[in-house]
Parts: sequence; structure tokens; C-alpha cells
Amino acid sequence: MNFINRLFTKVEPLPEGTHHMQAQLDEKPYRLHLRLRADGSGLLVVNAATVLHLNPTAAEYAYHFVRGTDPVEAAKQVAARYRIHRKEAQTDYLNFVERIHSLISTPDLDPVTFLDFERAAPYSADLSAPLRLDCAITYQLPQDSAEHAPVKRVDRELSTEEWQGILDKAWRAGVPHITFTGGEPTLREDLPKLIAHAETNGQVCGLLTDGLKLAERTYLDLLLQTGLDHVLLILQPEADASWKAVATILPEDLFLTVHVTVNQTNAPQMPACLQRLSALGVRSLSLSFAEGLDELQGSLQNMAADLGFNLRWDLPVPYSESNPVALETKDDKIPSGAGRAWMYVEPDGDVLPHQGASDQILGNLLRDPWEKLHKVE
Repeated sequence: MNFINRLFTKVEPLPEGTHHMQAQLDEKPYRLHLRLRADGSGLLVVNAATVLHLNPTAAEYAYHFVRGTDPVEAAKQVAARYRIHRKEAQTDYLNFVERIHSLISTPDLDPVTFLDFERAAPYSADLSAPLRLDCAITYQLPQDSAEHAPVKRVDRELSTEEWQGILDKAWRAGVPHITFTGGEPTLREDLPKLIAHAETNGQVCGLLTDGLKLAERTYLDLLLQTGLDHVLLILQPEADASWKAVATILPEDLFLTVHVTVNQTNAPQMPACLQRLSALGVRSLSLSFAEGLDELQGSLQNMAADLGFNLRWDLPVPYSESNPVALETKDDKIPSGAGRAWMYVEPDGDVLPHQGASDQILGNLLRDPWEKLHKVE
């Protein structure tokens, strides 16, 4: 009877919490941050550059890896908990470790990815904190910019120290991923300092930008040195400087997604634009469309898939006159992650469930605790 009971007893997940690992002195430098969630799933942040979503089994392997458990002992514990053969558990554990080491040594990784352990939707579980915080550090825009920003929404911008406090508060709550947006965030002189602060915490750090300042080698090198992990570049297809920015960033150890806002004016050039991006080596693409372009949206989606682009739907996009409608990947349905998996912070610290939801202020990160700002469903 005890054997039968064990077969049908639910496996209790490992305790919720955060664990950290730093490489030994004789190893290639790397660091790992593991966040175990209440349901047993986990997030593993590799070198503050990539967030891995793990199901409970993979999260348990990660736990033993971070703690330095001997493979034989790790397999013994996993086999006992999940009632599988010890040899099978040890093989799976060693495969997991091999994949982690491959990720550690691979440059230019997608900032958010999965290991193939029974992939589960990352936004389906209850979250004690969002997976990503989109920080609009300014609503300033370059002169003659084609984009728009709600400059009248805020009466001041937070100081460097206030933003650093917000990054720290987010990290303590368990937020592993920060995206700096705007406006044009490169107009703030303290952007490198903020990126460096997020990197020191161990947070994955991204940037939404028109890319023009990143075409300056000195500035790009500065951002790389401070710890920038990925860029979402707002392409201006008609501007040579915008294409130069793409070409400058691509060779670097920096994951690049290109965003294009398709409108009535540039729509005829979009097939050639996608072909050019593909020829340059861009592999990650974000698209939004003006109203009335439904037919073109479908054809461009198919073309992007044929060219091998990974279509991103869950990153912030620039403000524009058109209402951005993201293209989702063909196999995945867009989850309702806004306000749970990601949240948006305005230049004055006000928190919105997502960009543009100005009528849904959840509170202010300078004043309010996470319990008020981020409600677990």
C-alpha cells in the first residue's frame, strides 16, 4: 500500500527562492542566478545576458548545478523525488549541464530562451514579480523624429539615483530582465551608468532605440563595456544612417532585434526592406502596422517566416501615429502577459501594466511595494 501511495503522491517542489553561482577561479568567468517559483518552475539567468525558462524538472537540475551537487548525488535525489531510474536521471542531469556550458560559451544569445525540457508557456504560471520591466527613462525625442511620445504625461524625470533605486527594488523582487525605452533613451547621459547598475545586479539588460547613436563606435563600445545585452532598433528604412546603425551593431556580441513600423508611405518598400535585413544577417524582427494594412500584414508575416526571421511580439515598441499591432510567431499564441509577465515604468516612476495604458496607473515604484503594483492571479 505504501508503494501505491508513493506512485500517486504529488511531488512537492523545491522551496521558492533565489540562488547564485560564480565560476571558480580556474574556469571561464560566468555567473548564474536561479529563481525558483512556488509551482516548482524556475528562471535561470546566465551571465546576466539570457533568461532561461525551466519546468520543475529542469529547475531542479539547475538547483543542483548552482549548488555544486555531485552528479551522482543529484541523480539520486531527482530519481527518488520523481520515481525514475537513477541512471536516466544522471544522464538527463549531465545533458542539462552540457547545455548550460554551451550557452555560457555561446556569444550573441537571444535574451529570453528555452531549454527543450517539456517547454511550457512562460507566462502561464503565477508570478511573484514580472519577468521584465520596461523602463521609459525619458520621453525626449531627437529633433525631427518621426516617432511620438506622451511628453505631457509626466511632469519630471527621475534622477540617476532614483532609477538605480528602482532597479535595485526590481532585483530584490526577482525581476531578471530590464529594457530601457522612451522616448529615445540614448538622450539621457546617464544611460551607460544605469545599464552598468543593472549589470552589477545581475539583470539582463536591453535597449529600445533608433540606433543612430550606437552607430558611433565609441558610444557602442561604452554600452558594450557597461553590460548591454540586447538592442531593439527602430529602423527608419528610408534613412542611410539607420542602415549604418544595423550594420555596425550586427558584428558585435549583442543580440539585435529590428523593429519596423509599416505605414501607408513605406508599405511598397517593405518586401525589399525585409530582403535587405535578411541579407545583412538580421534574424530577429518586430513589426507593427498602421490601420488598413491587414492584407499586407499577412503577406509580410509569411515572407518573414520564409526568410527565417524570428518574429518578436512581446517587446516594447516605439510610440507612433499608428496603433502598433504585433505579428506573432506562427506556432505560438500571444499570451496575456501584460501587467503580469512584463510591466512598464514611466519617466516619473508611475507603473502601467503595459506601454500606452495611461488610464491604468497601478502605483509608483518610488513609493509603493510590489504587493500593490503586481497582483498575482
